Amino acid sequence: MKTYAEAGRHWRATIADAQAGDRRALDELVAGWLPLVYNIVGRALNGHADVDDVVQETMLRAVGNLGSLRDPDNFRSWLVAIAMRQIRDRARRRTPQRLDESVPSGEAADFAELTVLRLQLEGQRREVAEAARWLDDEDRHLLSLWWLEVAGELTRRELAAAVGISRQHAAVRVQRVKERLEVSRGIVRALDGACPELRELTTRWNGRPDSVWRKRLARHIRGCGYCGDTPESVVPAERLLVGIALVPVPAGFTISLVLGGKTAAAATGTASVGWSAKVLTALTKPAVAVTAGATLAAGGAYVVVQTPDEPPARAAVVPTAAASTPAGAPSTPGPAPSRSASPSPSPTASERKPDRYGSVVDAVDSAPDPRTTPAALPQRPASGVTSSGGAHATLNHRGDAVTLSGQGYVLVRWQISPQYRSGGLVMPSWTGLRGKLFHVASGGGRRMDDPVSATDTTATGMGSTATGFVVLPSGTQQMWQNEYFYLTGSVTLTVNERGADYGLNVFPTTWDAVEKDVTSGPGQGAGRYGLVRDTGEDDTPVPQYVTRGTPADPATAPQASRV
Repeated sequence: MKTYAEAGRHWRATIADAQAGDRRALDELVAGWLPLVYNIVGRALNGHADVDDVVQETMLRAVGNLGSLRDPDNFRSWLVAIAMRQIRDRARRRTPQRLDESVPSGEAADFAELTVLRLQLEGQRREVAEAARWLDDEDRHLLSLWWLEVAGELTRRELAAAVGISRQHAAVRVQRVKERLEVSRGIVRALDGACPELRELTTRWNGRPDSVWRKRLARHIRGCGYCGDTPESVVPAERLLVGIALVPVPAGFTISLVLGGKTAAAATGTASVGWSAKVLTALTKPAVAVTAGATLAAGGAYVVVQTPDEPPARAAVVPTAAASTPAGAPSTPGPAPSRSASPSPSPTASERKPDRYGSVVDAVDSAPDPRTTPAALPQRPASGVTSSGGAHATLNHRGDAVTLSGQGYVLVRWQISPQYRSGGLVMPSWTGLRGKLFHVASGGGRRMDDPVSATDTTATGMGSTATGFVVLPSGTQQMWQNEYFYLTGSVTLTVNERGADYGLNVFPTTWDAVEKDVTSGPGQGAGRYGLVRDTGEDDTPVPQYVTRGTPADPATAPQASRV
């Protein structure tokens, strides 16, 4: 997923395996959905010291009651509802001495500041994040859900269910929150300005956002020509938040799923004895798994870890359920690892097992020696490909898509930007396929995990220790700078950016251009020769993320595609 996309076939299978007592599936489930829960609770409580406790209690209850979940498709709404109940319970339990929510306690981080820093927000997006500080508790609780709805992580149905109201009532409440958020944005904007009257007014202010000062400042802004004069048009918050990523879970964030030798389910008595026994057995196995940047150690403790000091290893990895991201690497949850019957990375027909079209899926492979010349590239019929994005389509944001039609070759050029946002990468997907689509070659003079700096030995196209690394979902084929495909029919390519920042350039191209790219090697200024994957038969790999269906969320296209 993990992306943090709507649960699809992968998550249904993972949930079912976890319910059957599979520790690896339970690990993946907790690590995959922890960021969503952390963002809901963190924004609802604005980083208050209780965030850790509420997140932990939410995950404990989810694990403890997982056996009672009848429909895996309802997992996300079920989990969000648990989180909101824990937030409300925490509000009822707190003492009068803890009513001041404006200043986080202890070492807790202000979530608005975390959002700005971790997502590198600027301009009006920063303004929206900081405006959340000025909302009252109840409004901020709803904002935590609406923010994720606009960002594409939740649906309105799930928002309404989590709050326990109808969709119509939810629409009314969301509209009120939006109005108060806009007032708060005006306050943030005015405080950044240089109004002398406002400076004089705020000399008595202690710097802590609260409802009293929100009303005072809003009243001043309404009557002030200086503060009310906005130099640029104000973009509605919902437009600013579309496609915005989740705030990464901080390194060192720990969840212990075992309490005194018992699971939470056993401790609370909320689940059946059979399910409790399965969870306890799973959590006490001695193995250590790493999934989505969270380590599950023996005893059931999940610890979110930092990016690695070294770039991800480039050695071949067998794409099985046991495959994991590099130790310490942050990642978003991805679809199930490929289980191709023909995982050999060799491009030659003699080394491939002939098979029918659609049964061979890309698998993890190791980079060939840079000086190894590629196999011959078969030439397929090409009457031409048309693109809805023209001769040069640029896809930079989540949801950007291009539809390709015809017969011929297509270049997809990768632009990964860890300097803007590193972490887990949610792969683009090919949907609505009509006809056939092959992955014919990889080029561009380098794989994206090749070194790119003579001075920084950690720097590759996937990041560095200075910027952080972009990490692929477990079992995903490492992309090269240029990836070439052959299409006969039509298909839509969609960017599903949610974690790491990336873009794609998509060009209809020709066999001659592909051949020239992959055969240009180190002697001609390239870092390495390309790799030919086309055998000329129907056993040439198809892209991993391809489906003939058209899912509502393209990010749910399964990794182990079968077309």
